[in-house]
Amino acid sequence: MPLIIPNELPAAESLQSENIFTMSRGRAVSQDIRPLKIVIVNLMPTKIATETQLARVLANSPLQVEMNLVAMDSHESTHISQEHMRSFYKTIDEIKGDYFDGMILTGAPVEQMPFEQVDYWKELCEIFEFAKTHVYSNMFICWGAQAALYYYYGVNKRLLDKKVFGVYEHKVTRIHNPLMRGFDEIFYAPHSRHTEVLREDIEKHKEMRILADSQEVGPHILSTENGRQIFVLGHQEYDKGTLASEYFRDVNKGLDIDVPKNYFRNDDPNDEILFRWRGHASLLFSNWVNYYLYQSTPYDLSELAADPNFAAFSEDF
Repeated sequence: MPLIIPNELPAAESLQSENIFTMSRGRAVSQDIRPLKIVIVNLMPTKIATETQLARVLANSPLQVEMNLVAMDSHESTHISQEHMRSFYKTIDEIKGDYFDGMILTGAPVEQMPFEQVDYWKELCEIFEFAKTHVYSNMFICWGAQAALYYYYGVNKRLLDKKVFGVYEHKVTRIHNPLMRGFDEIFYAPHSRHTEVLREDIEKHKEMRILADSQEVGPHILSTENGRQIFVLGHQEYDKGTLASEYFRDVNKGLDIDVPKNYFRNDDPNDEILFRWRGHASLLFSNWVNYYLYQSTPYDLSELAADPNFAAFSEDF
C-alpha cells in the first residue's frame, strides 16, 4: 500500500525513482479506506532530506499512511525556502483541533544547549501537551527523544567528552516487545550526537522499557509498556550517505571531526560505505505503524477524545 504525501512534495520524485509506492491525497480520498494519519514535527534544518528519509521508511508498510508536516512557528528555518515551508508545513496552532494515529518528532542540532535555552522550547512544550490528548502513539528521535524524556520524566541529557559518531552494534533486550518483532538479536544503527541519556536515569521510571541498547553507546530504543511513547536515541532512519555528508561538511569547514566509526570500509573515508542498518530501519517503522497505530487506534480518531484513559501515557498496553 502507498504512502500518502502532499501533492508536489520534493520527496516524491526521489521515492518514485526508488520504486517506492506513493499516492497523492487527491487519489487517496477516492478510496474507501481510512489512512493512518501521522504528523511529523520536523526540527531538522535539512528539511527535504529528513522528509525523504522518513517517507522512505514509512512507505515500507502494507498500510495506507498519510504524512502531515509541522514546523516551529517561533523559529525561522534558514536552510530551506519559505515557499517550501508555506506549501507543505503547518504550525501547531493549525493542527491543534486534529487527531492523529501517530507523531514523529525529529532530532535537532541544538543538543549542546540547555533545553530551556532553545528558542522554540515553549512551542515544543505545547506540542508535547498536544501529543498527550491528540496523538495515540509518539516516536521521538535523537534530540527529540532527549527533549521528550526531559519534559515528561525529568530525565536530563549529559554532555559527552567526545561526539558519538558512526554506526554501532546493538542488542535487542526485550525480544517479545512488538516493536522488536523480526529483529535480529544483534543489529546496527547510526548515531551522531554530543550528549547521552544514562541507563540508570531511565531505569528509575518503572513505566519505561529499554528495548535495545549498545555496550559502546548506551540505550538506543526505549518505550513505555503500552507503546504510547517510543524513544529512539540514534538515527535508524538515516540514509546511506547521511553520515558521510556530515563528515565531509565538517572537514570542509576545517572542523576537528573523527571519521565516523564502523561506517566506511576499514574506517577509510575514501572507501565504500557499509550500509547495514536499512533492513532494521524498515522493520522498526513498519512494526510501529502496524502494532501501535493500525491495531490500536479507532477508525474514528475523534473517539479518542471521549476515552477518559487516553491521556494517560503509562497505562498498560
